[in-house]
Amino acid sequence: MQSSKFTQGLATFSPPCYLRRVKSRLAIALVLCCCGALPAPPPPSVLDDLLPEVQDWLRENLDENVLQALAQVDRDRVRAFFDELQKRSQGDDIYDLGALRETAATLLPLLERFEETRPYAGWLATRLDYLQSAEELRRQARPAPPRRGLPPPLPPPTLQLQRTVWTRQLEKRPLPPRASALVPKLQPIFAAEKVPAQLVWLAEVESSFNPDAKSPAGAAGLFQLMKPTAKSLGLSTWLPDERLHPEKSARAAARYLRHLHARFGDWRLALAAYNAGENRVAGLLKKSHTRTYDAIARRLPAETQLFVPKCEATIKQRTGVALAELKMPKG
Repeated sequence: MQSSKFTQGLATFSPPCYLRRVKSRLAIALVLCCCGALPAPPPPSVLDDLLPEVQDWLRENLDENVLQALAQVDRDRVRAFFDELQKRSQGDDIYDLGALRETAATLLPLLERFEETRPYAGWLATRLDYLQSAEELRRQARPAPPRRGLPPPLPPPTLQLQRTVWTRQLEKRPLPPRASALVPKLQPIFAAEKVPAQLVWLAEVESSFNPDAKSPAGAAGLFQLMKPTAKSLGLSTWLPDERLHPEKSARAAARYLRHLHARFGDWRLALAAYNAGENRVAGLLKKSHTRTYDAIARRLPAETQLFVPKCEATIKQRTGVALAELKMPKG
């Protein structure tokens, strides 16, 4: 009886359509379960409700080029992962990101396999750092005393611990392959724009000096500039996309950093604004009646909370100069 109903069910679908639906459901369920978003694979009835919502969100939030580039890979699995990574990155719980590390490590070789998806692999490779650091911070966290039989909560990681974890992670890391060729070309551009030349190493944080790196949200190039920001800085983003030109993107990034520092008067706040948006940072400062990064750090997105200390540690490791010691070029 069950076999007969199953056969009748198959007959209601054309084979390609049926396989696509099954593949979509299983892929999304698999990734969400791997990410810890679902405790167990949901039944088909739940997936029938879930799938349209996920697809609608992705259509609205992912860059169209991502969908085209994923033509040769498991689109649903990758798109569901990007969705989950984006949502957790924009939340304020750093620990949530650590649960995505294994899935990211599995997807990375898949993206590296094809020329069309390689730019997204370049972006994801740098984000693995965030996921690994989130895991390390969770391991080092000291739970608070349990209450009423509930699991002991983990306190947010201290800023000092975050900086220590990043420093250890970067101590033995070799230079990115293209850094030796690009840094000497880009430092004079930063200096000419009246920005400390050491900030060129922001390109290691953003793209590991990969000019072709692209994010699912539409950021591109060495310094991961979004289209509106790039256009406001005088770059073309379509035929050609000048964000992919190392020197032009460096000049634009330097100008933007100079603007952010002039607005906030502090490099940590400027970097936080570079990552999270200057209006968000300005709003948090106003609401908190403060002018310091440390006072608003835990209210920033999880990615930004990790981004700023990663920038600090990278610049210190590569140049020997602390972020607070950077001086604006004269002249």
